[in-house]
Amino acid sequence: MKWMALYLAVMNLLGVYLMWTDKRRAKNRMWRVPEKVLFGCSLLGGSIGTWAGMYLFRHKTRHWYFVVGMPLILLCQTALAIYGMRLYFL
Repeated sequence: MKWMALYLAVMNLLGVYLMWTDKRRAKNRMWRVPEKVLFGCSLLGGSIGTWAGMYLFRHKTRHWYFVVGMPLILLCQTALAIYGMRLYFL
């Protein structure tokens, strides 16, 4: 459980960092972080951080697939975690 909490913390910090980096690079017209990397980080457990980074830095909020996709990934991960906890404690 401790390792899972540490993993999720790192992935969420990475999600916020990736959104910040992509926003900064967009402003400076530099090479961007690919969208598949942003979604990949979210799918691997960083959905809270990626979603928070979207609104914290006002980045990717005009793209419907981010506005819908990130909360949907978070919802699926939350449902999976609740289901897993029920199995673990029964």
